[in-house]
Amino acid sequence: MNLSSRAQRAGPIASRIVAAVGGGYALAALVSVAMVALPISKPQSVLAGMLLSFLVHVAVVIWAFAARSASRAWAGLLLVAAPLLLAAWTVWTQGSVS
Repeated sequence: MNLSSRAQRAGPIASRIVAAVGGGYALAALVSVAMVALPISKPQSVLAGMLLSFLVHVAVVIWAFAARSASRAWAGLLLVAAPLLLAAWTVWTQGSVS
């Protein structure tokens, strides 16, 4: 087995690992910030966001390796991240996180 065939097989696995770890962290952070935009008290939204972020990170790790391809895993992450980014952006621009 030559080096290029190993690299071709390792590329999608490495991409899934980066999606699981990095994408999971980013999505969990977005969820925890976006929870502050909900119309509930700040301490309760922060606590709910922190608790939910653990579930989101686990779900992203599962999704990254259950998706049919690495590109589908990334597409799913971006699809979920877009509305969360909008919700988090409203929190960041309002300056309501204190």
